[in-house]
Amino acid sequence: MVEMKSDSEIAQMREAGKIVAEVLARVEEKIKPGITTGELDRLADETIAARGAQPAFKGYRGFPATLCTSVNEQVVHGIPGTRVLTEGDIISIDCGVLLNGFYGDAAKTFAVGQISEDKQNLLTVTEQSLMMGISKVAIGNRLSDISAAIQIYVEEKGMSVVRDYTGHGIGRQLHESPEVRNFGRPGRGPRLEKGMVLAIEPMVNLGVYQVNIERDKWTVITKDRMPSAHFEHTVAVTENGYDILTLLE
Repeated sequence: MVEMKSDSEIAQMREAGKIVAEVLARVEEKIKPGITTGELDRLADETIAARGAQPAFKGYRGFPATLCTSVNEQVVHGIPGTRVLTEGDIISIDCGVLLNGFYGDAAKTFAVGQISEDKQNLLTVTEQSLMMGISKVAIGNRLSDISAAIQIYVEEKGMSVVRDYTGHGIGRQLHESPEVRNFGRPGRGPRLEKGMVLAIEPMVNLGVYQVNIERDKWTVITKDRMPSAHFEHTVAVTENGYDILTLLE
């Protein structure tokens, strides 16, 4: 069952979302060749603690870190550690925060130094596909209108959308109903209603959409080892359309 949020609950979620946005901004400032994913994770942990919040991912189903740090062919759920970022890498940073009983969740993929044209195009297309999906968030639209908009845009650009991992509802739980797929036909699923809050998060591969899981049982990688990118926002359905809750302002 989809849990609707009141205006006051959405306001509280926005406060959690602002912390997520701050973490991503601070991490972006530090991303450069030579830094480790573990150092980025420690920065995120310190930032969240300084705001009186808790990391949403640490300990969730046994995940050991504050951030998910996924590099190049890693799609999602990469575990921070000793890996050193090098010139030309891309890194997807996924961050969740719990504040006063409500969650915020967002992700962004960053360039490490100068990256190839193909990788830059991947980042641009993935971020734009997220915005295409968000543009379909309006009272009365169907949930799959979001999914279809993402898939159509990505595939028109010659890339593929990951099928095995999806977005989700969010609120007092990190993962709530409904599942928000990044592919599908429009006009299906529940109608969007005021008070729904969705974590919309396309994961886009430069090659095939199929993925595998590494031996750590967390890190998801592309089957063909081609690069992948991931962008996400927490979005509320409002009377006037949508409200992105994971922005600094």
